[in-house]
Amino acid sequence: MSFAERLRKGDEIAYLVTLMAALAILLITGLLAQHLWANSLLSRQKFGWHFLTSSTWDPVSATFGALPFVYGTLLTSVIGLVIAVPIGIGAAIFLSEMAPRKVSNVLTFLIELLAAVPSVIFGLIGIFVLVPLLNKVVPPITDHLQFLPIFKGSFYGVSYLTAGVVLSIMIVPFIVSISREVLMSVPTAQREAMMALGATKWDVTWRSVVPYARRGIIGSIFLALARALGETMAVTMVIGNVPEIHASLLSPGYTIAAVIANEFTEATDDIYLHALIEMALVLFVVTMIVNAAARLLMLTAGIREIRE
Repeated sequence: MSFAERLRKGDEIAYLVTLMAALAILLITGLLAQHLWANSLLSRQKFGWHFLTSSTWDPVSATFGALPFVYGTLLTSVIGLVIAVPIGIGAAIFLSEMAPRKVSNVLTFLIELLAAVPSVIFGLIGIFVLVPLLNKVVPPITDHLQFLPIFKGSFYGVSYLTAGVVLSIMIVPFIVSISREVLMSVPTAQREAMMALGATKWDVTWRSVVPYARRGIIGSIFLALARALGETMAVTMVIGNVPEIHASLLSPGYTIAAVIANEFTEATDDIYLHALIEMALVLFVVTMIVNAAARLLMLTAGIREIRE
């Protein structure tokens, strides 16, 4: 069949249109990386790799270091995952395997609505609901855990811990929705084979369904992590916005997205502006590394499944 005939039948047109759509994604990503790289030139030339290891952030003396913000971004994201992953996977297992189908559909709809709530609303909830609640709950607990570095000091509400809790609330719907769909896509034969051997409902779920769906569950966790790394407004409102590094989770801190949002309009000097753009470049690279790690883990899990 000639090219003209394929073109008339629409095959080549469909191929070219979809190819252009795929290439557009690569083009946008490349342009974004190039723009961040080019517009952070002054900062990279002046500070070099020291930008990532310095804790000084002083716009007056034009001295900038990204370490407190990288630290705050990673720490709050880890706290969010530690809280959200068990809750999210547990809820997904209940909705896909344990709950009646009508109940599961209603709860899933509500969870997906929660994922669509703007982040600024979560920030307001964090300020007016979560901070007062944590002020009552956290001090009595941490008073007995002061021997641990992560619980040293006084708790005043805004902190790494508060930001992590807010992030966990925001990313749970992503983990639940995606993990539920993955669990429900497990072939019925997987369940029936174990049930035929006399396994209980929980044995079937935990020993057969969850291992079969683990690659998709890992993917949902890393998607939630990517959301947590880039979250801006909600974290900005509850983390305290202090460019310092503290071992204690009860201390205030800062994140990359928060400092960009807070100080971009104040960046009147070129070096200041380029430093903020380099922060965006760092966040872009961290996000790419996280997604690459997710792909690698899923690939490793797939290879292990094939060997087994």
